[in-house]
Amino acid sequence: MKAGIVGCGLIGKRRANVVHQSKDDELIIVADIDEFRARSLSAEMSCLATTNWQEVVTRDDIEIVIVSTTNKLLMPVTIAALEHGKHVLCEKPLGRNYDEAQQMVEAARCANVFLKTGFNHRHHPAILKAHELCSQGSIGPITFIRAVYGHGGRPGYDKEWRADPDLAGGGELLDQGVHIIDLCRWFMGDFTEAFGSIATYFWDLGYLPMASSHQQSTVRHQLEDNAFVLLRTDDGRVAQWHTSWTQWKNRFSFEVFGLAGYLCMDGLGGSYGLERLFWGKRRPESGPPAEEHFQFPEPDSSWYAEWAEFVTAIHERREPLANGMDGLQAMRLIDAIYESSRSGCVVHLDPLREIKPNPKFQQKS
Repeated sequence: MKAGIVGCGLIGKRRANVVHQSKDDELIIVADIDEFRARSLSAEMSCLATTNWQEVVTRDDIEIVIVSTTNKLLMPVTIAALEHGKHVLCEKPLGRNYDEAQQMVEAARCANVFLKTGFNHRHHPAILKAHELCSQGSIGPITFIRAVYGHGGRPGYDKEWRADPDLAGGGELLDQGVHIIDLCRWFMGDFTEAFGSIATYFWDLGYLPMASSHQQSTVRHQLEDNAFVLLRTDDGRVAQWHTSWTQWKNRFSFEVFGLAGYLCMDGLGGSYGLERLFWGKRRPESGPPAEEHFQFPEPDSSWYAEWAEFVTAIHERREPLANGMDGLQAMRLIDAIYESSRSGCVVHLDPLREIKPNPKFQQKS
């Protein structure tokens, strides 16, 4: 497959390296409004460079467009690429809110091409192994999920684009929280209730106007550096998690408990520590469970595995893992959590808002 990339920041560079190292795929062109950044990456990847993203999405020799821009540009770039018949890997989150995500999913449906959301966490080996064990019934029916994800930022973090309400659309809930939402949905299924509390404890972040459902005026919401969330399924199972930009020491912990045991994932490699999986098996007589440990010391391979799965899905004419609908459902929950924090009430989710995927494509579970 021939690919183009729009957005040459940290994630764009990672995506470019993945395509560049693929023996079967080719990176044709990269684009960024910062000419130096675009040309630096193109020199490293031996491809073309431009400051005009429209040049990427309109090229006849491009089959896939990877969109790794600031959140504000995700929707216009993605929709333009889809309308020109390109498959799109849109970096998470899928836009700044549910409405933007909905427009992208609808554009992909109308164009009869594939839209994938960049949820690379599904491809971390510990998480993949845990999902495989869950699917095999190794811990029995899932009862609850508990998770923590966060980092401490860096000097000047509040001066970067993620602190700009217009460019980002949200704070830590939208940044790392969207990964946790996707994993919760992947393991447990859809949620019908959301309750959340967001807070700004440390970072000097901007303010985002938010329309109130109870008033004609708008309320102002400061971008959050912490989010505390409870999600509930229709049958009463719960996912509880916290994402933070004041974690100070990077941390990732994702725990899935069932009637017959548990699966606890810890670390993502690098600054998040060694990636590990603990599989606990409940004893019928109770007492300490039997526990099996897995360690994954290899460098992060999730980006490579995610790209390979997407390209394979396109060739097989099936929906990829973590498709546009998954991104849309995640944004639906993000909006509900923000509304819950503003109102102080549980938000009941309306399943009728869902857009059905194109029936011509198969869904991969």
